[in-house]
Amino acid sequence: MNPEQQERSEREQAARVLPPAPHPEPAPGLVRARRQHLLDEIARQPRVPALRPGRRVALVLGAAAVAATAVGALGLGPWGSPAPRAAPPASAASVRLLERAALTAAAEPLPKVRAGQYAYVKVIGRTTVLSEGASGEMERLREDQGMEQWTSVDGGDRTLQRKGGRDQLLPAAPGKGDLNSPTHTFLAALPTDPDALLKRIYEDAEKNHGSGSGSTTGPDQQAFVTIGDLLRTSAAPPATTAALYRAAARIPGVVVVPDVVDAAGRRGVAVARVHDGERTEWIFDRSTVRLLGARTVLLEDNAWGKAGTAVTSVAVMSSGIVDEAGQVP
Repeated sequence: MNPEQQERSEREQAARVLPPAPHPEPAPGLVRARRQHLLDEIARQPRVPALRPGRRVALVLGAAAVAATAVGALGLGPWGSPAPRAAPPASAASVRLLERAALTAAAEPLPKVRAGQYAYVKVIGRTTVLSEGASGEMERLREDQGMEQWTSVDGGDRTLQRKGGRDQLLPAAPGKGDLNSPTHTFLAALPTDPDALLKRIYEDAEKNHGSGSGSTTGPDQQAFVTIGDLLRTSAAPPATTAALYRAAARIPGVVVVPDVVDAAGRRGVAVARVHDGERTEWIFDRSTVRLLGARTVLLEDNAWGKAGTAVTSVAVMSSGIVDEAGQVP
C-alpha cells in the first residue's frame, strides 16, 4: 500500500469510527494548501543526518508519559530538531481525530482553582518489567500501575500517592513544576499556541534525547511521549489540553489505530506513533472523543514479549480539582 492509499484508508477508518465533527472542518483545499506550504518550508531547511536508533533497556511509560489543519515536518521539526529516522507528516486521519479531541477539551468549563487545592487523577493498569530470576535468566513480570495521586496545584505541598490502599507522601514538594513533573500552575502558564507549545516541548526533548545525548528515543518520539504523559497524568486547564492535542498533530509519524482496548476494557480509537518496534497509543472514546488511556504495543518479538503484546496499558478513571489531599471529585 503506497502512502496515498494508506492515507485514504485511514481517512475512511476515521470516518467510520468517529462521530461527526462538532464544528465545521476546514475545506480540503485549504488543508492541502497549508500542508504543502509546510512541506515547502521544510524542503528549504538544511538536511540533518538521521540518528540510528538502538534498543531500549527498559520498557516502562514515564511519569511525565493536536490538531490543526497544518502538520509537522519530514525528518526535521519546524525548529531544526533532528528526527531519529525520516518520518512522514502526521496522517490526515490523526490530524482530524486530534482536532476533534482539542475541540472537545476546549469546550470544557474552566475550573476555579485557588492556592492550596490539589489536582487529582486516578489510573489503573499494568506494565511489563524484566527481572533477573534465581537461575540468572531474565523473567518478565507484570507490575500494577494503579494509583490515585493528589498534586498541589501551586507546588507548595508534597504529593500524596495511594497505591494498593496505602498512602505515601513523596519526599519533596513539586515546586514550580516542569514538563516531567507538572503542577496545575505550571500547565496553566504553558503557551496555548500549538507551535509555541511544541517548540517548548521539543527544546526539552532535544536537550535530553537529541544528537549526542546517548538516548535512542529521539526528539520526535520523546515529544509524543511527553505530551501523552501530560494529558494522562494531570488535570490540565482546558486551553492547555486543547493546545497539547494540536501540538501532537504537528509531530511526524502520528497515525490512527481504529480499534483498541484500554486497561479498563473500554474499546476506542487511538492516535499512535511507532518507534523502535513499539507502538505508543493514546486511546479515545469513539462517541465523546475524550481520552481514555494509553498503551504500548510490541510490533515485533523481543525480550518483553511477542508481537501484539500490550506491554504497558493504563486507563484514566477520574480526574479533577479538589480542596484537600485524599478527597475525590
